[in-house]
Amino acid sequence: MRKLWLIFAQTVTISLGVLFVAQTFYPNLLPRQDKTVVVQEAEPSRAGPVVGSYSQAAKKAMPAVVNIFTSKKAAANPHQQFMDDPLFRHFFGDQFEDQPQRENSLGSGVIVSSQGLILTNHHVIESADEIEVALADGRTMPARVVGTDPETDLAVLKVDVKDLPAITLARAEEVNVGDVVLAIGNPFGVGQTVTQGIISAVGRNHLGINTFENFIQTDAPINPGNSGGALIDAEGNLVGINSAIYSRSGGSMGIGFAIPVSLAKQIMEQIIRQGSVTRGWIGIEAQDITPELAESFRLKRTSGSLIAGILPNSPAQRAGLRPGDVLLEIDGREVLDSSTMLTLISGLKPERKATLKILRNQQEIQVTVTIGKRPKPQLAKLE
Repeated sequence: MRKLWLIFAQTVTISLGVLFVAQTFYPNLLPRQDKTVVVQEAEPSRAGPVVGSYSQAAKKAMPAVVNIFTSKKAAANPHQQFMDDPLFRHFFGDQFEDQPQRENSLGSGVIVSSQGLILTNHHVIESADEIEVALADGRTMPARVVGTDPETDLAVLKVDVKDLPAITLARAEEVNVGDVVLAIGNPFGVGQTVTQGIISAVGRNHLGINTFENFIQTDAPINPGNSGGALIDAEGNLVGINSAIYSRSGGSMGIGFAIPVSLAKQIMEQIIRQGSVTRGWIGIEAQDITPELAESFRLKRTSGSLIAGILPNSPAQRAGLRPGDVLLEIDGREVLDSSTMLTLISGLKPERKATLKILRNQQEIQVTVTIGKRPKPQLAKLE
């Protein structure tokens, strides 16, 4: 039995040795087990856009969206008043020497002209003494302010570079609730980012964000650093300038606001043409008519704007307007509320005459007023 086991063991050993030699010197002699993993791959995409993809719109608009970096001097050293005292410096030396520090911030902007004009938010570049723009291709360059409009939170910058990729403006009348939109910007400084959503509402006002409000509301995620960036449609055309978000945490909660391209274009053209924005003004303080006010003043409707105050020596005072008057129409255009009133008056040219229809003591009368020039924001407490 032992002899048979030895013969079996020797036979197996010799056979394995023969197989090893054959596999080494003649690898194709013996069949191998195929370990290749078979997977299914998509066919090469045909010419044309992919259904459900917005890559073409993003590729069209992204080169025209820039990152904006600003800096300004930090607050003065609280010890500065003592440092100017020779006796203080004699005992304490320069250990409290004020070191120059700067505060940095970031935002986004949109190239609207190949000649180097960039549209962004006023709050992005407010108080900045140095502005640097980073293009999508990696180039960086200094920028200067052409003009700003704090009351709509818009600003126009200029860089001394030509042949830049400029964005295409969408038609305002083709912007509708439910349209797909993309937000492009530089959130939190991570780099150019594209997010997607829809237009949730148009004509949003009474938000307390700006003086003149006519926002597009979107659920496309907008975060800090997106301000001044582009809101585009599915064709890659500019729909609005991202401006603000509603948030309890500082991050996106699905409610973002963009300045519509129609308003941005109007403001931009005035800034480029004359360096600032000129608006009409009559010097009244107005408020919306609530059901309670309508009952108190025995009004039959809640539309219109109640004149609550008159600025001394203003066009309104010279025209004979009084507190308690209800403004119904301006040059034949109906006043729905105080926001409508403000927009209509601001759109009138200074020095021209306008006809106001008001309700006074249950009687409708017409008053002619000569439109004045709206003061700067820090002085304009009455509308």
